[in-house]
Amino acid sequence: MTTAERGTGLADQAGDAESVLAWFRRMRESEPVSHDAEAGVWHVFRHADVERVLDDAGTFSSDFSPLMPAQEDVDRFIKGNVLRKDPPQHRKLRTLVSKAFTPRVVARLEPRIAAITDELLDAMGGAERIELVSALAYPLPVTVIAELLGIPAGDRPTFGRWADSLVAPESQTGFVPNAGRTQAMAVVMREMNAYCLEHIRRRRARPEDDLTSALVAAEVDGERLEDEEIVGFVGLLLLAGHITTTALLGNVVQTLDEHPEDAAALRADPAGLPGVIEEVLRLRTPLAPSMRRTTADVRFGDRVVPAGRIVLAWLASANRDERRFPDPDRFDPRRGRMAHQSFGHGIHFCLGAPLARLEVRIAVAKMLARWSEMSVAAGAEFHDARGICGARRLPLRVRWA
Repeated sequence: MTTAERGTGLADQAGDAESVLAWFRRMRESEPVSHDAEAGVWHVFRHADVERVLDDAGTFSSDFSPLMPAQEDVDRFIKGNVLRKDPPQHRKLRTLVSKAFTPRVVARLEPRIAAITDELLDAMGGAERIELVSALAYPLPVTVIAELLGIPAGDRPTFGRWADSLVAPESQTGFVPNAGRTQAMAVVMREMNAYCLEHIRRRRARPEDDLTSALVAAEVDGERLEDEEIVGFVGLLLLAGHITTTALLGNVVQTLDEHPEDAAALRADPAGLPGVIEEVLRLRTPLAPSMRRTTADVRFGDRVVPAGRIVLAWLASANRDERRFPDPDRFDPRRGRMAHQSFGHGIHFCLGAPLARLEVRIAVAKMLARWSEMSVAAGAEFHDARGICGARRLPLRVRWA
């Protein structure tokens, strides 16, 4: 079956980026809001409609508990997970953690991020062939978030295993909560919850200068968080704190490999890096969909999405919408941010966006300074683009300056 002959459902699509982007293009034109009976969801593809979904937390809820069978381990993780909360609970939780991710606070991390990057580059020992994800793109953000939380960075293989289990390609077509999916998630979350809870209890007994200790001591409206609420925070930060950044760093390198003139320009003047990063975020959106639950019937043009349905708002499609971005498939680092949806929109806009941007800017600047040449070698492996746009393995050939 050719790309053009593929059906309109999620399960009909191949998982490579080219096929997924072709699906987005077809659906934006022919069926921008569509019902996918096999996946049990509604898809939303155009920029304006995706923005509407993300902006209206009352109609498009992030709380899926009405659709999910009760399960102790999953419920414990969700209890403090700000991504799965609606107002007013969302405000309480986000207020607590947002103080740790303001641009000013994140900027103070720059020397430490630079030092970790240098350590990882030094560890390559001048090798002319490296695998970017395992050598730099994964350990950098995981080490940063682990240090913020006061968790041993040496446990990062465990964090990676949890993330891989929860965003595995085979789970991308099964978005509707059900007993089987809940049980599969519970196996991973049971282990993750126990790990995080033990760490939280250690910090409650003996606070240190880290984010976990701050969460234990913090108050909102005169109330402190329970240990089991903090579990959801810590677990979420361990997962979300590296998935996007790891994918984004690999995506920037892959894009510069395809546009060597831009890589040369950045070596001459790294001031252009923020524009490159924003355009790569738009073109190669790390997390493709954002999921919501309708609380009432919702009309999109001539389509009505009933209440109690799951909606997949396709960020990666919105970022390629011809109605919003001129010549959307062209890499243009001078566009600026231009309202791309890669970090979401509305009350759930990604708290870690400033940190991700800083980590990638520092890492790419140091790679360009140390390597006079870098190119993607054979053997790259990629995630299923229906979930994550990014490399699992990205072998590089490099020449050290």
